[in-house]
Amino acid sequence: MASLKDVEKVADDLSNLVEELRKELKGSPSFDKLVQLSDQISEHADNAATTFSTVNDALMDRIGELTGSGARDSGSSGNSGSSRQKARA
Repeated sequence: MASLKDVEKVADDLSNLVEELRKELKGSPSFDKLVQLSDQISEHADNAATTFSTVNDALMDRIGELTGSGARDSGSSGNSGSSRQKARA
């Protein structure tokens, strides 16, 4: 599973590529280099979106486990007591 450290790495890579793009634009820009950098930025942005989605899915699955039947069965969640009280009512 992707972690927040993975997200941070992708963001750092994106930041570095954007900085390279800015430097290229300020100098005498090579359109081949601009295309290459733009493609890399696009790939990294797609990777960032995929990583964010993976982390979000994992977190939502875990929340579902904790608020669903898994939390009531384990009794380890602070919410499990209130779930039992609701079930008794």
